[in-house]
Amino acid sequence: MSHVFPRHCHATLPIAAGGEGPFLIDKSGKRYFDGSGGAAVSCLGHSNTRVTQAIKDQVDQLAFAHTGFFTSHPAEELADLLIANAPGNLDRVYFVSGGSEAVEAAIKLARQFYLERGEPQRQHIIARRQSYHGNTLGALSAGGNAWRKAQFAPMLVEMSHIAPCYAYAEQAEGETLEAYGQRTANELEAEIQRLGPDTVMAFVAEPVVGATLGAVPAVPGYFKRIREICDQYDLLLILDEVMCGMGRTGHLFACEAEGIAPDIVTIAKGLGAGYQPIGAMLCTDRIYNTIANGSGFFQHGHTYLGHPVAAAAALAVVKEILENDLIACVQDIGSFFERALRSRFGQHVHVGDIRGRGLFWGIEFVADRGSKRPFDPALGIAGKLKKSAFAHGLICYPMPGTRDGKVGDHVLLAPPFIATEAEMEGALDALELAINDVVQG
Repeated sequence: MSHVFPRHCHATLPIAAGGEGPFLIDKSGKRYFDGSGGAAVSCLGHSNTRVTQAIKDQVDQLAFAHTGFFTSHPAEELADLLIANAPGNLDRVYFVSGGSEAVEAAIKLARQFYLERGEPQRQHIIARRQSYHGNTLGALSAGGNAWRKAQFAPMLVEMSHIAPCYAYAEQAEGETLEAYGQRTANELEAEIQRLGPDTVMAFVAEPVVGATLGAVPAVPGYFKRIREICDQYDLLLILDEVMCGMGRTGHLFACEAEGIAPDIVTIAKGLGAGYQPIGAMLCTDRIYNTIANGSGFFQHGHTYLGHPVAAAAALAVVKEILENDLIACVQDIGSFFERALRSRFGQHVHVGDIRGRGLFWGIEFVADRGSKRPFDPALGIAGKLKKSAFAHGLICYPMPGTRDGKVGDHVLLAPPFIATEAEMEGALDALELAINDVVQG
């Protein structure tokens, strides 16, 4: 009997015994194509020798030094490399252990920034419905998924949520994409006015919405309008790139595709590629200097900030991505992957939408294509797809509640950057079998 507290108390899981490239291997020897990178984590696959060697070398040299007393070479070098490749005026890196911690740090930094500027009335954060920003209480408060928040609602911080930029389900009939994007972005200004312009401190959004919406990029012009509104009302733009960043969508930072830069950005998952737990919050020189020239102390912290072994692993990951031009590979093989997805599933009677960018794709399933009507949640489509795909040797990331946290089903795909076209075709063979098992027309 296991003494591990699992995610699901009644699930019997195989034991992962090894990894080879884009595949995980269980104790029996069965191989699974990691078609979602776990949760968009394993961008380099499971056997990158450069990264594993960096971890071994760092452990031999220095395993841990608390950042209350020391900095370390890998943390310094990683911060330099990230800032050298970051957009806009991002200038400082605050290392944490994962995405939720990065978002928590971003929220706290936004609050302290305005306190140090003598604006204590700025307390409101605006985010979007059907967003996901993590599972700690502050990050969960920022998230806009009703199902994930429901049982913890009495413990959460009150935050505002406007509409997502989700054209498939929410664009009006006869409305152009540009008009839809501007209308949706202008909800931010309306909410700022409702709350009081001098009481809002930040807007939080994923450039490409991941887990809860299924790889939905914004329509053209949306984020440029968001950036304009943030500048007009002097609030911070926090972009959550925990899932969509670090090359996943064809740019090292996902916001580069939108032609904008944030005031704060959060990264994780692909930063460590699964080899070590690490995340980071990056902020502009303006924000950092406000703290440095004020109290000089960010009132926040965790034990494992800037962990040397985690930083060494992430440094090797980022170097691997940049030096081997894996961003271009993501763009190229991402185009192949999109064509393959559309060719196989674009006309399926129960596939409503295929969307994404780079190697970050979602398939939304519907009971009726014409009306875009979702399946009855009681059917449990997402859970059945996950189980069937796994049986066929494919790890994917299905989620229910796509539309509003209650109804709707999608599958998220985020394969490793190193996968070949043949390996991806094999993964799509498995997905096709699963779809036919569960929602065959």
